[in-house]
Amino acid sequence: MIAIRELHGIGEFEQVMALFEDIWHFDPGGQPITVELMLALSHAGNYTAGAFVGDRLVGASVAFFAAGSALHSHITGVSGAPGAGLALKLHQRQWALDRGLGRITWTFDPLVRRNAHFNLAKLGAMPEEYLPAFYGIMDDSINRGDESDRVLAVWPLTAPHVEALVRRGTGPAVPAVPTTLTAPAVPTALTVPAALPDGAVVALADEGGRPAYRPHQGAPTVLVAVPEDVEGLRRVDPGTAKAWRHAVRDVLGGMLAEGRKITGFHDKSFYVVESA
Repeated sequence: MIAIRELHGIGEFEQVMALFEDIWHFDPGGQPITVELMLALSHAGNYTAGAFVGDRLVGASVAFFAAGSALHSHITGVSGAPGAGLALKLHQRQWALDRGLGRITWTFDPLVRRNAHFNLAKLGAMPEEYLPAFYGIMDDSINRGDESDRVLAVWPLTAPHVEALVRRGTGPAVPAVPTTLTAPAVPTALTVPAALPDGAVVALADEGGRPAYRPHQGAPTVLVAVPEDVEGLRRVDPGTAKAWRHAVRDVLGGMLAEGRKITGFHDKSFYVVESA
């Protein structure tokens, strides 16, 4: 069983830093957060929580209050515990609702399929902005050498589609996520509908592992592919990984800049983008 609880002490945050280091293997000076900053954020009333299996820390999340009655989730990491990521986000959602907040925002790498599927299909977050090279060049072991393009996700906490997904993930009661959450080790599976709107066309395809542009002018609904495993690709073929980065930036980023909306993630492979 996975238990979620808030963290407050310096010893707890040292455990969190050790967990994050084990996940990302940061270069010296490249940590996105520190023990001292987590302690300060916690003391100031922000969100700092950990996921535990017994006494073992398996995940953690740090978020701070943002403009517009929102919470911004700065970093979340999970290692070796299926279901811990979902449990942390549901705990974070209830924490925000208890404080009168209506949205949680965070950024994610649009090239990572599992993150896109989790954020869009399991949580119901809505991508709103493409942010090229948001953090500059990354130097951790997962992102090393890559430009840090990110998509800003907005999670409308009480939207009907979000409440429906929460019901499917936790049981019949939508808000029944207490401050200390106990979740099954493996959450209820949530699926992406197979059907697509009529007339959908592929704007960016995966052709033999490389990005391939396709004509899509005038199509109200388009699909934008992302690579199967960009993290592995960065290690074995950084040139192709960079080609995917630039292609997705051009196509997906360009469409968002034009005012189109990402409305789903199809078949764990394609962003679904529709005219506004």
